Amino acid sequence: MQAGKPILYSYFRSSCSWRVRIALALKNIDYEIVTINLIKDGGQQFSKEFQALNPMKQVPALKIDGITLSQSLAIIEYLEETRPTPRLLPQDPKKRAQVRMISDLLASGIQPLQNLSVLNQVGKENQLTWAQRVIAPGFNALEQILQSTAGKYCMGDEVSMADLCLVPQVANAERYKVDLSPYPTISRINKSLLALEAFQVSHPSRQPDTPPELRA
Repeated sequence: MQAGKPILYSYFRSSCSWRVRIALALKNIDYEIVTINLIKDGGQQFSKEFQALNPMKQVPALKIDGITLSQSLAIIEYLEETRPTPRLLPQDPKKRAQVRMISDLLASGIQPLQNLSVLNQVGKENQLTWAQRVIAPGFNALEQILQSTAGKYCMGDEVSMADLCLVPQVANAERYKVDLSPYPTISRINKSLLALEAFQVSHPSRQPDTPPELRA
Protein backbone atom coordinates (compact mmCIF):
# COMPACT_ATOMS: atom_id res chain seq x y z
CA MET A 1 0.00 0.00 0.00
CA GLN A 2 1.22 3.47 -0.86
CA ALA A 3 2.44 5.57 2.03
CA GLY A 4 0.18 8.47 2.76
CA LYS A 5 -2.87 7.07 0.98
CA PRO A 6 -5.90 6.99 3.30
CA ILE A 7 -7.01 3.48 4.31
CA LEU A 8 -10.70 2.77 4.83
CA TYR A 9 -11.71 -0.28 6.88
CA SER A 10 -15.07 -1.18 5.40
CA TYR A 11 -17.67 -3.92 4.96
CA PHE A 12 -19.63 -3.87 1.70
CA ARG A 13 -23.05 -3.95 3.37
CA SER A 14 -22.28 -1.58 6.25
CA SER A 15 -24.43 1.53 5.82
CA CYS A 16 -22.01 3.55 7.99
CA SER A 17 -19.10 2.52 5.75
CA TRP A 18 -21.16 3.42 2.68
CA ARG A 19 -21.68 6.99 3.96
CA VAL A 20 -17.90 7.46 4.14
CA ARG A 21 -17.32 5.79 0.75
CA ILE A 22 -19.74 8.31 -0.79
CA ALA A 23 -17.90 11.24 0.84
CA LEU A 24 -14.51 9.96 -0.38
CA ALA A 25 -15.92 9.53 -3.91
CA LEU A 26 -17.57 12.97 -3.98
CA LYS A 27 -14.37 14.64 -2.77
CA ASN A 28 -12.33 12.61 -5.25
CA ILE A 29 -10.02 11.22 -2.55
CA ASP A 30 -7.97 8.24 -3.65
CA TYR A 31 -7.86 5.58 -0.91
CA GLU A 32 -7.07 1.96 -0.17
CA ILE A 33 -9.77 -0.32 1.18
CA VAL A 34 -9.26 -3.02 3.80
CA THR A 35 -12.33 -5.21 4.08
CA ILE A 36 -13.56 -6.32 7.50
CA ASN A 37 -16.13 -9.12 7.27
CA LEU A 38 -18.70 -8.57 10.03
CA ILE A 39 -20.00 -12.15 9.77
CA LYS A 40 -17.02 -14.39 8.88
CA ASP A 41 -14.85 -15.91 11.66
CA GLY A 42 -17.43 -14.75 14.20
CA GLY A 43 -16.90 -11.18 12.96
CA GLN A 44 -13.46 -9.86 11.99
CA GLN A 45 -14.28 -6.58 13.78
CA PHE A 46 -13.70 -8.45 17.06
CA SER A 47 -10.07 -9.29 16.24
CA LYS A 48 -7.35 -7.83 18.49
CA GLU A 49 -5.81 -6.06 15.49
CA PHE A 50 -9.03 -4.29 14.56
CA GLN A 51 -9.94 -3.49 18.17
CA ALA A 52 -6.63 -1.61 18.39
CA LEU A 53 -7.85 0.60 15.51
CA ASN A 54 -11.41 1.02 16.76
CA PRO A 55 -12.17 -0.02 20.36
CA MET A 56 -15.91 0.05 19.46
CA LYS A 57 -15.26 -2.91 17.11
CA GLN A 58 -17.31 -1.35 14.32
CA VAL A 59 -16.68 -0.24 10.74
CA PRO A 60 -15.87 2.19 9.29
CA ALA A 61 -12.47 3.30 10.49
CA LEU A 62 -10.35 5.64 8.38
CA LYS A 63 -6.59 6.05 8.64
CA ILE A 64 -5.82 9.50 7.24
CA ASP A 65 -3.28 12.28 7.83
CA GLY A 66 -1.55 10.25 10.56
CA ILE A 67 -4.67 9.62 12.66
CA THR A 68 -7.32 6.89 12.79
CA LEU A 69 -10.93 8.02 12.99
CA SER A 70 -14.11 6.04 13.61
CA GLN A 71 -17.80 7.12 13.63
CA SER A 72 -18.96 7.95 10.11
CA LEU A 73 -20.25 11.47 10.76
CA ALA A 74 -17.06 12.49 12.57
CA ILE A 75 -15.08 11.14 9.59
CA ILE A 76 -17.24 13.06 7.10
CA GLU A 77 -16.93 16.28 9.14
CA TYR A 78 -13.13 15.85 9.21
CA LEU A 79 -13.03 15.35 5.44
CA GLU A 80 -15.23 18.43 5.07
CA GLU A 81 -12.91 20.56 7.21
CA THR A 82 -9.67 19.37 5.58
CA ARG A 83 -10.88 18.88 1.99
CA PRO A 84 -13.77 21.33 1.63
CA THR A 85 -14.54 20.79 -2.08
CA PRO A 86 -17.23 19.93 -2.99
CA ARG A 87 -19.03 21.24 0.06
CA LEU A 88 -21.15 18.73 2.03
CA LEU A 89 -22.27 21.23 4.69
CA PRO A 90 -24.01 24.43 3.55
CA GLN A 91 -22.41 27.78 4.40
CA ASP A 92 -25.62 29.15 5.91
CA PRO A 93 -25.64 28.24 9.66
CA LYS A 94 -29.38 27.43 9.71
CA LYS A 95 -29.15 25.11 6.70
CA ARG A 96 -25.96 23.58 8.10
CA ALA A 97 -27.77 22.82 11.37
CA GLN A 98 -30.67 21.27 9.46
CA VAL A 99 -28.28 19.04 7.49
CA ARG A 100 -26.75 17.88 10.79
CA MET A 101 -30.24 17.38 12.24
CA ILE A 102 -31.29 15.11 9.35
CA SER A 103 -27.95 13.28 9.46
CA ASP A 104 -28.35 12.65 13.19
CA LEU A 105 -31.95 11.54 12.78
CA LEU A 106 -30.77 8.86 10.33
CA ALA A 107 -27.42 7.98 11.95
CA SER A 108 -28.55 8.04 15.60
CA GLY A 109 -32.35 7.79 15.49
CA ILE A 110 -32.80 4.90 13.05
CA GLN A 111 -29.67 3.02 11.99
CA PRO A 112 -28.38 1.87 15.43
CA LEU A 113 -31.80 0.36 16.24
CA GLN A 114 -31.60 -2.03 13.27
CA ASN A 115 -27.89 -2.68 12.90
CA LEU A 116 -26.36 -6.14 12.89
CA SER A 117 -25.60 -6.34 16.62
CA VAL A 118 -29.19 -5.42 17.56
CA LEU A 119 -30.75 -7.77 14.99
CA ASN A 120 -28.62 -10.61 16.36
CA GLN A 121 -30.14 -9.92 19.79
CA VAL A 122 -33.79 -10.04 18.63
CA GLY A 123 -33.44 -13.46 16.95
CA LYS A 124 -33.70 -14.44 13.29
CA GLU A 125 -37.47 -14.95 13.21
CA ASN A 126 -38.11 -11.43 14.59
CA GLN A 127 -35.57 -9.49 12.53
CA LEU A 128 -37.85 -8.28 9.72
CA THR A 129 -40.70 -7.11 11.96
CA TRP A 130 -38.23 -5.47 14.37
CA ALA A 131 -36.41 -3.60 11.59
CA GLN A 132 -39.71 -2.45 10.04
CA ARG A 133 -40.98 -1.29 13.43
CA VAL A 134 -37.90 0.85 14.17
CA ILE A 135 -37.41 2.30 10.67
CA ALA A 136 -41.01 3.46 10.14
CA PRO A 137 -41.21 6.11 12.92
CA GLY A 138 -37.91 7.64 11.79
CA PHE A 139 -39.02 7.73 8.16
CA ASN A 140 -42.38 9.26 9.20
CA ALA A 141 -40.49 12.07 10.94
CA LEU A 142 -38.00 12.50 8.09
CA GLU A 143 -40.70 12.65 5.40
CA GLN A 144 -42.32 15.49 7.37
CA ILE A 145 -39.02 17.39 7.87
CA LEU A 146 -38.11 17.09 4.19
CA GLN A 147 -41.29 18.98 3.24
CA SER A 148 -39.59 22.16 4.42
CA THR A 149 -35.93 21.46 3.53
CA ALA A 150 -35.85 19.43 0.32
CA GLY A 151 -35.21 20.55 -3.20
CA LYS A 152 -33.75 17.94 -5.52
CA TYR A 153 -31.96 16.53 -2.46
CA CYS A 154 -32.43 16.60 1.35
CA MET A 155 -31.28 20.22 1.64
CA GLY A 156 -32.16 22.18 -1.47
CA ASP A 157 -30.40 21.26 -4.71
CA GLU A 158 -26.89 20.54 -3.40
CA VAL A 159 -25.75 17.13 -2.16
CA SER A 160 -25.05 17.32 1.58
CA MET A 161 -24.04 15.05 4.45
CA ALA A 162 -27.76 14.34 4.98
CA ASP A 163 -27.95 12.65 1.56
CA LEU A 164 -24.93 10.47 2.44
CA CYS A 165 -26.97 9.17 5.39
CA LEU A 166 -30.27 8.88 3.50
CA VAL A 167 -29.29 6.52 0.67
CA PRO A 168 -27.78 3.74 2.84
CA GLN A 169 -30.79 3.89 5.18
CA VAL A 170 -33.25 3.53 2.29
CA ALA A 171 -31.23 0.52 1.11
CA ASN A 172 -31.59 -0.98 4.61
CA ALA A 173 -35.33 -0.26 4.55
CA GLU A 174 -35.66 -2.03 1.20
CA ARG A 175 -33.64 -4.97 2.47
CA TYR A 176 -36.03 -5.31 5.43
CA LYS A 177 -39.07 -4.97 3.14
CA VAL A 178 -40.31 -1.67 4.58
CA ASP A 179 -43.24 -0.30 2.56
CA LEU A 180 -41.85 2.95 1.12
CA SER A 181 -45.12 4.16 -0.45
CA PRO A 182 -45.88 6.51 2.52
CA TYR A 183 -42.54 8.26 1.88
CA PRO A 184 -42.68 9.79 -1.62
CA THR A 185 -40.15 12.55 -0.84
CA ILE A 186 -37.60 10.13 0.63
CA SER A 187 -38.08 7.82 -2.38
CA ARG A 188 -37.75 10.64 -4.92
CA ILE A 189 -34.54 12.01 -3.34
CA ASN A 190 -33.08 8.50 -3.06
CA LYS A 191 -33.71 7.87 -6.76
CA SER A 192 -32.03 11.17 -7.76
CA LEU A 193 -29.00 10.42 -5.60
CA LEU A 194 -28.56 6.87 -6.91
CA ALA A 195 -28.16 8.35 -10.40
CA LEU A 196 -24.97 10.17 -9.28
CA GLU A 197 -21.61 8.51 -9.93
CA ALA A 198 -20.31 8.87 -6.34
CA PHE A 199 -23.32 6.94 -5.03
CA GLN A 200 -22.87 4.25 -7.68
CA VAL A 201 -19.12 3.57 -7.26
CA SER A 202 -19.55 3.41 -3.47
CA HIS A 203 -22.59 1.09 -3.70
CA PRO A 204 -22.52 -2.19 -1.71
CA SER A 205 -22.95 -4.12 -4.98
CA ARG A 206 -19.62 -2.75 -6.28
CA GLN A 207 -17.19 -3.33 -3.42
CA PRO A 208 -14.12 -5.60 -3.39
CA ASP A 209 -15.81 -7.81 -0.76
CA THR A 210 -19.23 -7.97 -2.45
CA PRO A 211 -20.24 -11.64 -2.85
CA PRO A 212 -20.62 -12.66 -6.54
CA GLU A 213 -24.40 -13.16 -6.25
CA LEU A 214 -24.88 -9.54 -5.03
CA ARG A 215 -22.58 -7.87 -7.57
CA ALA A 216 -24.00 -5.25 -9.93
